[in-house]
Amino acid sequence: MKCLLYIIIALAAAALLYFGIFNREQSQPSNNPLRQSDSEASQQTEQPANTVQDNWDTKIDDQPPVTIKVTPVEFGKDTETWKFQVVFDTHSGSLDQDPTKVMSLTDDNGNTYQPSAWEGAGPGGHHREGVLIFNAINPVPLNVELKIKDVGGIAERSFRWDLE
Repeated sequence: MKCLLYIIIALAAAALLYFGIFNREQSQPSNNPLRQSDSEASQQTEQPANTVQDNWDTKIDDQPPVTIKVTPVEFGKDTETWKFQVVFDTHSGSLDQDPTKVMSLTDDNGNTYQPSAWEGAGPGGHHREGVLIFNAINPVPLNVELKIKDVGGIAERSFRWDLE
């Protein structure tokens, strides 16, 4: 019985020591350039207007019965094509629309552009994901708006990004 008490005390001390060291390492600032704070990372990703950006904001429209998430993945002045990751989710019905027919891109001057391709899942099902591709707009506008019409009974959904 006395031996069991010593084992429990040793295990508790080992756990406290392990977690104490682990937490102290996480709370100290790191000189490792791969471990940066969010503010440092956001300062480094800020870029001048009309350039390629690594992380564009994901826009979400969750009007029932279909939720749509759109994230630009290739976008800006130095690209030949503009690519948007698009995810459709529903729990009712089937996702049968042709993305190249129901989506368009509008610039700040009101010009409308049709996609050149859809690379992703075909029609049907409750989950659909792919990349919508447009030819790059030149000159690069101040902002663009991706419009999606007649998906899930919603007349039009809109996703807007500023390029400046």
